[in-house]
Amino acid sequence: MNNKRGKISSSILLSRILLWILGIIMIFPFFWMFSTALKSEAEIYKWPPSLFPNNPLWENFKEAWGMAPFNRYILNTFIITIFSVFFVCLFSSMAGFAFGKYTFAGREVLFWTMLLFMMLPSQVTLIPVYLILRDLRWLNTYQGLIVPGLASPFGVFLVRQYMQTIPNELIDAARIDGCSEWKIFSTIVLPLIKPVLGTLTIFTFTGSWNSFLWPLIITDRQEMYTIQVGISFFRGQYHVTYNYLMAASFISLIPVIIIFLLFQKYFVSGLVLSGMK
Repeated sequence: MNNKRGKISSSILLSRILLWILGIIMIFPFFWMFSTALKSEAEIYKWPPSLFPNNPLWENFKEAWGMAPFNRYILNTFIITIFSVFFVCLFSSMAGFAFGKYTFAGREVLFWTMLLFMMLPSQVTLIPVYLILRDLRWLNTYQGLIVPGLASPFGVFLVRQYMQTIPNELIDAARIDGCSEWKIFSTIVLPLIKPVLGTLTIFTFTGSWNSFLWPLIITDRQEMYTIQVGISFFRGQYHVTYNYLMAASFISLIPVIIIFLLFQKYFVSGLVLSGMK
């Protein structure tokens, strides 16, 4: 019995050590980013490199922020991200409810066709979507930045899988009581799928906030740039100001961390329950 307990304790200790090692490996890039943001340009190129700045330059954050209209970039990014998160969660929950709880002709064909589109890289549809938005005169507009990302096959798939965990009897009982389909969705289904919506919020917020290629292509006016496009201009053709680049990147990372901390309690349960059936 003691040997068994000793083996269990050793395995737990080994698991914890492994988790600490993996945690340090994952956190180190963020630490290096913050450390580089506090260094002078000369110290960045010093060899051997130092983990900690000799003389932390906190003014690098202020100077980096003043080199471009980052307040405008942040505002643009927040507008795009908030609308994207809201509508992706709304449309995904409605479509996931339909796929998960309704029976109609062609349901499986439509669902698997949608999943096939998930496998296409976004670059395949980049030019056609750009041409459509150009004809609509949506270049350099918020709708051009928001609308193409509102349909999320991944979000529909995630919600549909989670719907399988909700008993059909619960919905049937609501119908017997005279509830309309919209009332069933809004008052019964939505509160039950909070975990998967929290998970989808994290994924959508992170993807929209960090989006670079599409905003770069569709905008050519500085007042419509997002934060990621603005940060890219610290990379010149022949020179990169790494301390300012890292300072601006670290600031842009803060909202993503906040959103994850707010919705992390839903993250694991949403993913686990979505894969149960």
